[in-house]
Amino acid sequence: MGKIILEGMEFFAYHGCYREEQIIGSKFIVDLQVSIDTTVAEESDHLKDTLSYVHLYQAVKSEMEQKSHLLENVAKRIMDSLKNSFPQIQSIELKISKMNPPTSGKVGNVSYSTSWNV
Repeated sequence: MGKIILEGMEFFAYHGCYREEQIIGSKFIVDLQVSIDTTVAEESDHLKDTLSYVHLYQAVKSEMEQKSHLLENVAKRIMDSLKNSFPQIQSIELKISKMNPPTSGKVGNVSYSTSWNV
């Protein structure tokens, strides 16, 4: 069993409950960790025997490009996309952080984290 980890993926997207957030947009940081059986790839040293982090990134990017009101909704869409596209995934850990959220005080970021296991 191995883990493929993509940390600090940066996206500019239009997620948020406020109208302004969906017009102006904001910076988001996404961290992803997936577990897969890497036994064959460990021996073969061939990309075809593992899961390409490029494909994982593209799946996350595709979902981040679609507007949502809630980070929970964005996360569910990312998780569903990963599970449907890559059946070899055995578990997923996902964290989405919204940088400089609109609050009544100074907050660096807010985050939503979720996980899934087979």
